[in-house]
Amino acid sequence: MNEPALVVEPLGPHHDRAAFFCGEPILDAYLQRQASQDIRRRVAQVFVALGDSPGRIAGYYSLSATSFEKDELPPTSAKRLPHYPVPAAILGRLAVDRALQGQGLGETLLLDAIRRIVRASATIAVHAIVVDAKNDRAVAFYEQYGFRAFASERRRLFLPLDTIERLGL
Repeated sequence: MNEPALVVEPLGPHHDRAAFFCGEPILDAYLQRQASQDIRRRVAQVFVALGDSPGRIAGYYSLSATSFEKDELPPTSAKRLPHYPVPAAILGRLAVDRALQGQGLGETLLLDAIRRIVRASATIAVHAIVVDAKNDRAVAFYEQYGFRAFASERRRLFLPLDTIERLGL
């Protein structure tokens, strides 16, 4: 028997945020207390992967607009960029419920976020995806997908959209 396809959709009032527990208090607290406010204020969009029971959140991520200065990047990456702020999307948070960790859901959420950003880049300029990794384990997770560290901050990583397009994501 085939497993049902994973559904990733915008966070809404019908989702059970209180039951979500990923093991990182800051990520749990964001979903439970801050995410809805950020959506209302239009400072972030939050997307949830649904678990096997109605409204149960298996994982989530947030997206926002950002920019950075080219001199924050390693010199080889900054070479052809303009001298004004470079537009980007920030994957602000990505978390998987502890009960489902280690099953590939983090990768599924990351790829979903990348696809949404690539689609948006057809309408509004986005040079790269930026992430602020919470710890070394998160850095290693993002690096396996081609993210590279900013020159100025080891845990701030970026992935240019042209790299994504070359990989066919």
